[in-house]
Amino acid sequence: MKGVAWGIVAVGVAAPLARRRVRLRPPVVAGLAAAAPFALCVAVPRSRRRDVAVCVLQMWAYLSLYEMPNDDPEALERRVRIRYPVVIDRTLGLGQLPGVRLQRALARVGGLRRLDALLVWAHWIWFLVPHSALLYLLVFRRKRFERSAVLVYAVFDLGVLVYWVLPTAPPWYASRQGVIEAEPALRRLMVEQGEAFWRERWEPLYGLLAGNPLAAMPSLHFATSVMAAFVLADAGPVEGAVAWTYALTLGFALVYLGEHYVVDLIAGLALVLGIRRLEAPLTPAFRTIGRTVAALEMRAAGS
Repeated sequence: MKGVAWGIVAVGVAAPLARRRVRLRPPVVAGLAAAAPFALCVAVPRSRRRDVAVCVLQMWAYLSLYEMPNDDPEALERRVRIRYPVVIDRTLGLGQLPGVRLQRALARVGGLRRLDALLVWAHWIWFLVPHSALLYLLVFRRKRFERSAVLVYAVFDLGVLVYWVLPTAPPWYASRQGVIEAEPALRRLMVEQGEAFWRERWEPLYGLLAGNPLAAMPSLHFATSVMAAFVLADAGPVEGAVAWTYALTLGFALVYLGEHYVVDLIAGLALVLGIRRLEAPLTPAFRTIGRTVAALEMRAAGS
């Protein structure tokens, strides 16, 4: 049985890499990649190292789902929704987009400020924040890790499905398409800061990390940071204060930098609250899955 489990892990890792070459359909890629974390739990006894590896495989499955809509950029651009978040945010901003208002109030015309660098770095370090929060719990609050990991990665997994059903463009894209009319025009300050800081290394770095530029609704940057803040607050007041300070700073940064609409953040918060609301009624089902995986692990260990 261990051999079968390791085979599933290998296929789950390889499928996203080979999807274009062998023309695998997205549901097949998603299913194979999603099976890998469960298979690893069968193949390897429980340990901190296995927990980390399971999280890595979970994110590998998420990234494949996140990137696949952009495998055909032209088709994605034909499907993407641009106008509805502009209309909603203009209503929330009492006639003007909150992002436009913030840039008019705080941005330097034709240049960058130290505030821009601070907020851009708050954006960039997000790639580490949710996982660092879980790593902290794994090392220092082991009993809280399993539940917290399920909650945080549920945000990733459910949020990415919306990117398929309702692909939505971010504000900077709408501005480039002329949908957002503002003077001065809404800028993408993250790119400007990236070009200024990384210089010739910016283009290859951005190309590596961009993934799917038309995936704004909901804001998983904000949603995962908020869920991380919730689970860290459960661990202690100091952890919670640090995490909530970061989450709120990031939310402000995402709107100011032109990366997200306020409605994207609201949708991300709603996703988090919905998952937390469903935690209790779904706990028996997750325990059943856990017992099944544990039973398979024991059979594999005895085979």
